[in-house]
Amino acid sequence: MSKAKELIIESKNTIQNAHKYQTELIQNEAMGNKTEMSVILVHSQDHLMDAINFQQLAEEFIDVYERLEKIESKLY
Repeated sequence: MSKAKELIIESKNTIQNAHKYQTELIQNEAMGNKTEMSVILVHSQDHLMDAINFQQLAEEFIDVYERLEKIESKLY
């Protein structure tokens, strides 16, 4: 579980950097600086949202497995 938690922290840092760039794009557009839309940009946005969702799901799985380990340790 410790390796899984390390990887979650690493994924959070990576996602935070991507999210920061996404925020910059949105802020630039809000200030009137248009961003050229491309399939790659839209596709990357889709992947970022998927990554955030899967990262949250992975955290929940880790929590569930830790709870199961505690329960099993009490039973055996």
